[in-house]
Amino acid sequence: MTLASNLRENKAVYAVAGAGDFAVEKIREVPEQVTKYQYRARETATKYQGEVRETAAKYRVQVRETVDRYRGEVSRYQERVDARDLPGAAVAYATHFGTRAFEFLDELAERGKKVVHREAVQVAEITEADAKPAPKTRPAQPRRTTQAKATGQSRSTTKK
Repeated sequence: MTLASNLRENKAVYAVAGAGDFAVEKIREVPEQVTKYQYRARETATKYQGEVRETAAKYRVQVRETVDRYRGEVSRYQERVDARDLPGAAVAYATHFGTRAFEFLDELAERGKKVVHREAVQVAEITEADAKPAPKTRPAQPRRTTQAKATGQSRSTTKK
């Protein structure tokens, strides 16, 4: 098998190509999104600036009281948590994460396969166009000047 055919059958190559295509797609969306959100952010900041100052001053005292109250409750919840449950939860989380990672890798590989095949078709078309022989042209005939046409001669016939 050739190197090209080995690469075409490799899932990792497709995943990398798919990731690159996905990144390019998202990067092309960035300028539009930046200008849109930049305008919104300025508009919102000026609109709510005064309200935020008033609200922060108003709730500062309430937040301190709530934090003090929950500090006592946290110790009660810590007593309820059984340390023996943590390894099982960690395994479940890791399994779920692994499954999602493989699904995402498969999606990238499918996307990459499409990109690679699309590019292969384009390369084949270019190669095919280059391989076709150029149409044969007739050799250029020397043109006669207007004066030579009038006299019927193509070159001067003076002898030396």
